[in-house]
Parts: sequence; structure tokens; C-alpha cells
Amino acid sequence: MNGLFQLTAIDGGAYELAGKHETATTPEDHLLDAYSQAVTHVVERVRPSVVNIEVHKQATGRPGSKRSFSREAQGSGSGFVFTPDGFILTNSHVVHQSSGLEVTLSDGRQFQADLVGDDAHTDLAVIRINAPGLIPAPLGDSQSIRVGQMAIAIGNPYGFQCSVTAGVVSALGRSLRSRSGRLIDNIIQTDAALNPGNSGGPLVTSTGSVMGVNTAVILPAQGLCFAIAINTAKFVAGRLIKDGKVRRSYIGVGGQNVPLHRRMVRFHNLPVESGVLVVSIEAGSPATASGLADGDVIVGFHGQPVAGIDDLHKLLTDSHVGVKSPLTIIRQMEKKELEIIPAEAPAASEVR
Repeated sequence: MNGLFQLTAIDGGAYELAGKHETATTPEDHLLDAYSQAVTHVVERVRPSVVNIEVHKQATGRPGSKRSFSREAQGSGSGFVFTPDGFILTNSHVVHQSSGLEVTLSDGRQFQADLVGDDAHTDLAVIRINAPGLIPAPLGDSQSIRVGQMAIAIGNPYGFQCSVTAGVVSALGRSLRSRSGRLIDNIIQTDAALNPGNSGGPLVTSTGSVMGVNTAVILPAQGLCFAIAINTAKFVAGRLIKDGKVRRSYIGVGGQNVPLHRRMVRFHNLPVESGVLVVSIEAGSPATASGLADGDVIVGFHGQPVAGIDDLHKLLTDSHVGVKSPLTIIRQMEKKELEIIPAEAPAASEVR
């Protein structure tokens, strides 16, 4: 406390402070006040869109066990309304294999929800409720966000309440391994802590637009939380609403990353120093029809270099389904080019 004071004599020659106490303001105070106002404004704007999702799953005993039982397991997570007609974005791991979904809005209303589709490869899912007066959250552009800008994570973990944490964007362009084994690209790293039950909630900018979908936290570390970029979520949500799934291509091989001998890389002028060693081939798959064999090393697909399994995953998109594409391999020190026609991967497939 700073201010103007007057010294007044009292008995014994001592002095006391008297006068009007005034609170001094500093530039830091103004910054903190502006920060608080920004966070509260964003929360007031986005909170009506954030929902709690109660998940019911049927749990059974393990096959072959002496005890056979069936019981209902429950879980919960968050999500947010992104269209006026009731479509809600959340995480795949929140709603995967659910037998029933119940959504609680921020005003306490409860509705049964239908699963529109979920995509384990990106950990995103879309569910839908039939409810009036919904307020969709505005979706931003994750390409425009910058490291250091404010990030606000909002969730509705238990219903009838809102959980908010704030921080900054710590890093961009991270990759995160999904449950299916594929890498999720363009992950946003933030130090806005994810409270229990906040998975599936929005990560929001200071202007109130959604920049990402909160998905994971590294428990042994402090301040390492991740969100799926909203541009990825827009693409996946559109496909799920249209088709109920995200179409991808596959060639039907099991492989592992292997380094290539430096002499071989120079001799064939390869753009990569590693590749995918084929260790198994699915019967009747596109790989079988192409003449691919165990022991081949894949180093290119459709004119693009392949340094590992993750590169191959990225290239096997829906645009290659049924399209004849060149596959570059190394077979017994010799560089070859095969022709392969990728097929559409089953919805729950985890093959390469």
C-alpha cells in the first residue's frame, strides 16, 4: 500500500502514521486486469457451448476366464457444440465403444446423444443431440495461431459446472501417437492444464474462437498438455458427418523401420537414409497383388520419399483408394518400382 501519510506525535515522543491510504496502480496491475478480463470474456462467450458427456459401456469378463460376468461401466468427458443443429465434437477415446451417451448442457439440461462417428486415428469423434436453443462455439483457424499467444482450456467434467485453465501456446507442429498407432500431426502443445474430465473440450484463443480440441496430458511431466488442431478437427468432423467414418487407404503390409547402408543410399541417390522393411503381407491385399515380398524395403510411394512407417501412414489417404500408384522398393540391393493399387481400409483397421 502506497499513499500520503502524516506523522503525528503521541505520548512518549513516539509517532504514529495517520492519513489517507491510497492504492497505487502499476503497469503490471493493468496487465493483470486486462488478462483477467480477456479470460472471463472468453469463458462467458464459450461456456454455453461446452457440454459434459456421460458414457455408458458394457464391460464383460475376459474370454476363457472361469468367471463370466457382464456389467455396465461409466465414464465421462467434455465436448462442445459446433453447429446450431446439435453436432458436438469430442475425443474418440471418450465415446469409443459406448453403449449409451448422455449430454448435459451448461444450463443443466440433459439429452440422450447419438454417436455420428469416431476416428481413433485422430482421436476425434462427433455425437449429436436434438435440443433447442443451442449456442455453437466459433471455430477458428489453427494455421493463424502463434507460439506464446493466450490459450484457454474449458471443460465440463461433471455437469452443472465449468472448469477453466489458462496459459499460452507452448509449441506448434507436435506429433502425438494415437491409440491406433498412427501419428496425429499438427498437435498444439500448451501449458493450460487439463483437469480430469476435460478431454474433448475446446482450447480457445483470447478472441473466443476454438483453436483445438483438448486431448491428452503427459502425467509424469508438468505443463505438457496437447490439443488437436481445429483445422484437423474440421476436416475429420466433416467426413464423419457425411460418411460416419474417415476413408483411408491401405496396402496390407506389416513393417518396421530400418536404416539403409550409406553406400546403398549414395549408389541409388535415395532421398532417405531409412525405409520400411516388409515383415509380413496380408493375404489378398494390394501388396500381394503388386508382387511385394517379405524382405523388401519400401523407400517411396507415389513419388514421395518414405523414411518410415509414419511417412507411409501420412501418404495413405483416401485420395489413393483405387488409384494405381508407384511403390519404390529396395530388393536385394537393387532398386525397383512396383505398381500398387491401395484399397480402402476397414473402419477399425490398424494395418499400414
